Order: sequence, then C-alpha cells, then structure tokens
Amino acid sequence: MLAFTPATAWRVASTLLHTSPRRGAAVSVGRLPRCWRAAGGCQLPRGTRMMADGPAEVGVAPPTDPTVETIFSKIIRKEIPADVVHEDDQCLAFKDVNPQAPVHILVIPKKPISQLSLATPEDSALLGHLMSTASAVAKAAGCGDRGFRVVVNDGKDGCQSVYHLHLHVLGGRVLGWPPG
Repeated sequence: MLAFTPATAWRVASTLLHTSPRRGAAVSVGRLPRCWRAAGGCQLPRGTRMMADGPAEVGVAPPTDPTVETIFSKIIRKEIPADVVHEDDQCLAFKDVNPQAPVHILVIPKKPISQLSLATPEDSALLGHLMSTASAVAKAAGCGDRGFRVVVNDGKDGCQSVYHLHLHVLGGRVLGWPPG
C-alpha cells in the first residue's frame, strides 16, 4: 500500500508520488493505475479521498495546543523566505511552494487563528479583509477576467495540513468540479 505525506497537497493527474521506506523521500511511481482512477480494485491509503483526477490530500489532526507555532508564523516573521505578493498590517499573501494551478497564492492572517471554525465574531472584519485581499491578489495575478477559486480547508476531514488559517487562491486554468 502507498503511504501519503499529509503535509503535501496532492492533485495528481498522471503521476503519483509516495513516500519510500525512508519517510519523506518522494518517489515517482509513473502512470496512475487504472484502478486508482476508477477508485475500484485497489485499496486506497487510509484517509485518502478520491478526486476526479486522482487521490486528494490527506488531512492531519489538529494540534492539541492550538497556539502551537506553524511554518506560517515563521514566514510572517520573515524567518523563512517566501515569494510575497502582498503584505499589509493584517495579512500576508505569497505564492504556494507546491502550486496546484498556474496561479496558487496563499493568503494568511498575521493574527494566529488555527482554523476557520475557531474564528470568533471579533474576527469578522479580519475574515472579510482576507477575502478582499484574495480577490485583489487574484486580479493582480491576471485571474480577474476569467475567474478563480478561493478554498479554505478546515480540520482533518477538510484536509487542513497547516493549522494557521489560510486561503488558497487558485486560477490560471479551468478548475474542475466537484473540487473534492
């Protein structure tokens, strides 16, 4: 059985990646078998959901301490480099290192909110600002005329892998439906 790395976003069309016996080492296993495409005849890794074009990302359980630092906290503090496309006093937007579309930008609040479902009524203005920023960065990236998608993953079943609220802005091509 194949093992999937939870922190990796999977949008597989013809190539499937899996971890080798040495954890974390990605190995290409070539064309996606017909039984995987049809979701029949092969056993999928536990927790993997099928999408129209291949296995989806596997979510991870939220940390027991919701205030735990994430990679996004380090990006906000500029301890880890990122290809930043927008920054203001409330949020930061940067290109995803594992893009799932020609345009794939993450918009994150500077205030640490681990999940959308844990946002409070006091966060309403910030949440609206994140959506407005997502629209602005999509337009700046050339997606304003043809359209784009904004995605928020929440919790393990929502395939959230980094527990710092973030919006995925996807565009630059026709996006499939249903999304997951």
